[in-house]
Amino acid sequence: MTTKPLIYDLTLQELEQTFIAWGEKKFRAKQVWDGLYRQLWNTPAQFTNLSKGLRTKLDEHFRFSALEEATVLYSSDKHTRKTMFYLPDRQAIEAVLMRYDKRRTLCISTQAGCAMGCVFCATGQMGFRRNLTSGEIVEQVMYYARILQEGDEKVTNIVMMGMGEPFHNYDATMEAIDRLHDPTGYNLGARRFTISTVGLIPAIRRFTKEMSQVNLAISLHAADDELRASMLPINQRYPIADLIAACRDYVDTTGRRVTFEWALVNDVNDTPEQAHALGKLLKGMICHVNAIPLNPTTGYDGAETTRERANTFKAIVESYGISCTIRTRRGIDIQAGCGQLAIEADPA
Repeated sequence: MTTKPLIYDLTLQELEQTFIAWGEKKFRAKQVWDGLYRQLWNTPAQFTNLSKGLRTKLDEHFRFSALEEATVLYSSDKHTRKTMFYLPDRQAIEAVLMRYDKRRTLCISTQAGCAMGCVFCATGQMGFRRNLTSGEIVEQVMYYARILQEGDEKVTNIVMMGMGEPFHNYDATMEAIDRLHDPTGYNLGARRFTISTVGLIPAIRRFTKEMSQVNLAISLHAADDELRASMLPINQRYPIADLIAACRDYVDTTGRRVTFEWALVNDVNDTPEQAHALGKLLKGMICHVNAIPLNPTTGYDGAETTRERANTFKAIVESYGISCTIRTRRGIDIQAGCGQLAIEADPA
């Protein structure tokens, strides 16, 4: 039995071609596009601006959802909501909504599992299952957009920092962002997106050439190859010197700032020595260091840094003329923080 295509996997042009092939007017596709991304409709029956026959045809030819809501958890402060979804093949992913004073930020997954194997990350500990399609990435956003709409709220930011390495699924990730950025559709500004990568240099260089306005974040976590390779195995393939060279080229080419992420592990990478090494490594680059005390996972013994050590780390980095913030952790009590997303596939 052939599975119907997910409608969120289609571009507007592909949708138009479908309608033309059906003998329908091209503008009907734009009505569907508007319904999907402006009205946030997710069933054919909601498209009452179309004839009943056309709604039936949509239902017969397309799936309007690939995500089955399985589990919803709220943090104790109610600022964070984490949802686990089953995919059609019973693999599972998680996505997170984080509420701040003025921002409504989504943390979206691009893969089921992850192949990068970062030792402190629960997703890396579970291994790689499969890439998501662009539509499966988009649908996570639409799911939360509808929830926010109920409270007269809107998504303000999207970070590709959920399960998976976005640049390991480059095409689908960028296609999803393009679809969500499309001014005729969901129309979220490119600078509202952030892609986080462990440092896949060929993808960074490709991203640089595309001159995208999407924000780039690098999971660095250590300032020397020995320590970084012990935490992020990808460093054995793409060592720090090469990675930083690619980042400097990105900044020089695009004129845009790059963010370096740093999970502060007590007495591992939160030391004054690492802070000085980081300052020397990044000195002169337009960049920002986003440090966050390590979030606990069952597969890693490291402990979070202390407030005092974090503040010392920040002060040293800033002494090199580099901006640095210690991020507030969100959703730790429901395993929704950075590096905590991990689930098993449904055996059914």
